[in-house]
Amino acid sequence: MPLLVNLAGRDFAVELAGSEPVIPVTGGVVLPPGRVAILHGLADALFYRHGQNSWSPCGWRRLSEPPLRIANPERRLTADDTGWDDPSRHHSSAVAALQGADGRVLLLGSLGLGTPRLAADHDTLAGWCEEDGASWFLAYGSEAEVFARYAGLLAERIGGSERRAGNVWCTWYAYYEGVTEQLLNKDIAGLAGLPYDVVQVDDGWEQAVGDWEPNDKFPSGMRALTERISAAGMVPGLWLAPFIVLPTSRTAREHPEYLLRDAEGRPVVAGHNWGTSYWALDLTHPGVQEHLTRLIHRVVHEWGFTYLKIDFINAGAIPGVRHSGTPREQAYRDGLALIRRVAGPEVYLLGSGGLLLPSLGLIDGLRSGPDVAPLWTNYASDDPSDAMAYNAVVNTLHRLWQSPLLQVDPDIVYFRSRLNLLTDTQKDWLKDLASICGFKAVSDPPSWLSPDELGHLAAYLAEQPEIVQEARYRFAIDGRVVDFTAALDPARQYPIS
Repeated sequence: MPLLVNLAGRDFAVELAGSEPVIPVTGGVVLPPGRVAILHGLADALFYRHGQNSWSPCGWRRLSEPPLRIANPERRLTADDTGWDDPSRHHSSAVAALQGADGRVLLLGSLGLGTPRLAADHDTLAGWCEEDGASWFLAYGSEAEVFARYAGLLAERIGGSERRAGNVWCTWYAYYEGVTEQLLNKDIAGLAGLPYDVVQVDDGWEQAVGDWEPNDKFPSGMRALTERISAAGMVPGLWLAPFIVLPTSRTAREHPEYLLRDAEGRPVVAGHNWGTSYWALDLTHPGVQEHLTRLIHRVVHEWGFTYLKIDFINAGAIPGVRHSGTPREQAYRDGLALIRRVAGPEVYLLGSGGLLLPSLGLIDGLRSGPDVAPLWTNYASDDPSDAMAYNAVVNTLHRLWQSPLLQVDPDIVYFRSRLNLLTDTQKDWLKDLASICGFKAVSDPPSWLSPDELGHLAAYLAEQPEIVQEARYRFAIDGRVVDFTAALDPARQYPIS
C-alpha cells in the first residue's frame, strides 16, 4: 500500500506490506510490521550501516562506494550475520540511515525483535524481518535528533540500563590465555592503591571453552580469587562464553543433545577462534537451560563474581533448528533473560559479540567494536572486524548513539610503553574515546608501568570530565576540543606522536 508521509516538511513515498495505519510520534512516524520501502530521493547519499553484533563493521559509506562488509566468509560467520551478507548492495542490521547533501538524515529502524534487516540503493531504503511482528520507526532531521529519538523509543519498548561498571582492570591484553593465579595475586596487590573498581579475569582460567571449572593454573580455586579481589576493595569480574562450546570440550562430548543443529542434524558452527571452529548451544533445550542455570549460580552465588563479561553471545542467535522452534533472536533474548534471572539484578552484565535490540533491558554494557590491540592497523589485514585499535575506534564512534540505552564499551586503553606499537597520539584517541563513553578499562599490569605512566593512569581514572558532542566526530572534553576526523582518515592511520 503506497502512501506519502511528510517528515520535517519533506514528503517521502512509502510502500507498506499491510494496511495498518501509520502512527505519528514525536520526531517521526511508526510504521506497521512487515516489509517497508521508502523512495528517498537523496541521490548518492551517505549510508549508515549498523553491524549485527559487537564486532560487525559499523559506519558511513557513500551509496556509490562498495558496501561496508566482511569479505572473508570464515570471519564473517564469527563477526556478522553471514546469511544476510550482500556483496553488491549496502545492507544493515536493526537500523539504517541515509544522509543527503543538506546534512539531514533519513532513519529507518526496527522497534523490536525478528532479525530486522535493511538495504539501500540510489532510489530506495527498505526494511524487512525474518520474523515479522515489530514496528518500524521512520524519521527525518538532524543526525543527533533522529538517532536520539530512535534510542528513546527503543528504551520505552524494549528496555535499557543506567548501571555503570566503574573503572575496570582486565587480564586479557597483558596475558591473553597465559593468565595464572600467581600473576593475578601479584597484580591485585599492585592494583589495590589505584582508582579501580573491578578486576576482571579474562579467558585462560577455564578448563576449556564449554567446561567452566578452573584449570591447573588456578590451584586455589575461584572462590579464593574473589575473596582476594574483594579484600583489596574491588569487585571480582569473570569472563565466560556461555552460549558456545569447543568440539573437544567435555560438555560437547557428554551432551551432544545440547548442540544447536542444522536441518541435516549437524552441529552448527557458530564461528572460529582458538585455532578451531566452535559450536553453538541450543538455548531453547531444557538441558541447556539447566546447564546455564548451574553455571551462573556457581559463578555468582558460590564463587562470588558480581561482574560478568559474557562473550561470543551472538552464537545464541545463529541460524539453526531449535528444540522449541523459537525464532533465533527470541531464543537469544530468552538465554540472556535466564542469565539475568539467575545472576540477579545487582550483577553487572557486559555483553561482547552481542546483538543490540534483543539485549536491551537485560545487559548493562555492550562491546562496541572488535578487540583493540597495541597497534593501530595491521598491514596484513583490511578486515574491518579484525583486532586493531583503528577498527575499535571506528566502530565505537558510530555506536555512541546507543549510550542512553546501555554502556558503550570501547575496549581497553593503554598507558604502557612495553609491548606497545601505538603512538602517543593513538593512545590519546583511545583514552579520549573511553572518556566519552564513560567506560574506562585498562589491561596494563602495574609492574609494567613506569612511575610517570602510573601517575598518568591514576589521574586519568580519577577524572570525570564533562562531555559535549559538537559534531559527528568532534567533542569537547572539559572544554578541550577533540576531533576524531583525522583518526578515521585512511591516509592518516599512522600519525606522528
